[in-house]
Amino acid sequence: MSLSSSPAPARTDTVAATPAPRTSTRPVASTRLVRAAGTAVATGSAAWAAGILAFDVDPAPGWQGTLFRPSSLLFQLGLAALVTVQLRTGATGTGRLARGFLHAEHLLLGLAITSTLTWMFLREHEDQAWFIALDAFWPLSMLGMAAIGVRIAIAGRWQGRARSWPLVAESWAPVTVPTAFLLPAITQYVRAAHLLIGYVVLGVILATRPHLTGARD
Repeated sequence: MSLSSSPAPARTDTVAATPAPRTSTRPVASTRLVRAAGTAVATGSAAWAAGILAFDVDPAPGWQGTLFRPSSLLFQLGLAALVTVQLRTGATGTGRLARGFLHAEHLLLGLAITSTLTWMFLREHEDQAWFIALDAFWPLSMLGMAAIGVRIAIAGRWQGRARSWPLVAESWAPVTVPTAFLLPAITQYVRAAHLLIGYVVLGVILATRPHLTGARD
């Protein structure tokens, strides 16, 4: 009588299936989108700078306001396009908080744009509370842009000048608001010059070198 043994066959019913690698479904910005946004930023900023040089930021009612308000609207629409690109490229980071801040800035800009439209078409209501409340979103949206510029520099997802120049461009409110109190005689020119040096140059950078944002063809 002989005894023999063989190893038991390995069980396969208890082996956990290896999960398939997850792929991101988050859309990636195209270079075409970044170029278009850069063009909108540069064009809108140049238009508003010209309006400020001509009328400052508080033009007299009548034809001056009629000419000035569309220039500020073009600037705001350019900023909305810029924030869209920042979202699509994860410029401030890909976490929920970073993206949520950009969504909040879109909301602030939307309300600021609404304020501009009310100045253009509903000026007769300027003494009402809702009109005054909407007007407050103009400076709030610009302060939000300043915070975004800092975050882009820290996150480092944009490269080269696309990383550093938002810090310059989006410091418009922190630079011009103190200037209005300290040097009111030159504030008008500081506002316009900052737009040209900051946002117009940023728009040109995005329009000519969109790959710095991580955009793809």
